[in-house]
Amino acid sequence: MEQRTDLALEVRESFPEDDVELSGVVLSEYRPENTEIRISKVEIKDDRGAKQMGKPKGVYVTVEAKEYLNNSRREEDILVKEIAKQVKELCDNECRGKRILVAGLGNRDVTADSIGPKVIEKLFVTRHLIQELGEDFQKKHRFEMVSAIAPGVMAQTGMESFEILSGIVRETKAELLILIDALAARSTERLNTTIQLTDTGICPGAGIGNHRKALNQETLGVKILSIGVPTVVDAATIVKDTMDAVLSGQGFSEEELKSLHREIREESTKNMFVTPKNIDESIDRMSNILADALNLCFAPGL
Repeated sequence: MEQRTDLALEVRESFPEDDVELSGVVLSEYRPENTEIRISKVEIKDDRGAKQMGKPKGVYVTVEAKEYLNNSRREEDILVKEIAKQVKELCDNECRGKRILVAGLGNRDVTADSIGPKVIEKLFVTRHLIQELGEDFQKKHRFEMVSAIAPGVMAQTGMESFEILSGIVRETKAELLILIDALAARSTERLNTTIQLTDTGICPGAGIGNHRKALNQETLGVKILSIGVPTVVDAATIVKDTMDAVLSGQGFSEEELKSLHREIREESTKNMFVTPKNIDESIDRMSNILADALNLCFAPGL
């Protein structure tokens, strides 16, 4: 039974043994000192690892901080600083002096898909200021040259995100493209509490089976950093987990469970995704955190 997820960590966890060694895939985990934040890094090093994982080669960093959400501003600030640190590390600390374009993907009219545009609304953009006031102004305030766009979705524009962004990258001569998008998760526990950062780019809509043209360094010719927050989970996954918990204790065999899973997938839950009832609040909170982290990276003088 296909269980959709955009999180590399969840793909890695889906293998039968938690400690199984996958050729070309390295998993490491740690907690920053004096925090409850969990950092997981999945590195896909070669083509064999990419085939096993079903994801491109690269680094996938997952930041989990459920305990830090809905708490004090001080705890959120700790999370913001940790995300900013991970952004800088994935950029190889080469953000200084670069022309940066931030793109908030998704549909601002669909709450679960609006985190990208929401981040753009709260981002401090500086390109126009630096162009008008010069390098002295930039150095004085320690600003990087940041521009931003929320390209919308094809139903709104008639264009793919790739078409819009490729033109903007070319015209602005961007050297780093940061993509913000909503993701699909395998676990309901990770909805709106997890951030994935990766240097591999993104395929818009892949998590829900609506594949668009990939946005990566090969297609756009610029270094990519993708930041995503899982906001939906496949309904079939929830049904499967519930069935397994209830029926496996009643003597049903593994083959019988698989048969039921296939039937449910085909008849009642195909293309159905679920999001929590407090999604409005969660999107506002997570977009604030991501925008604050990016502002900390690129406009520390604020």
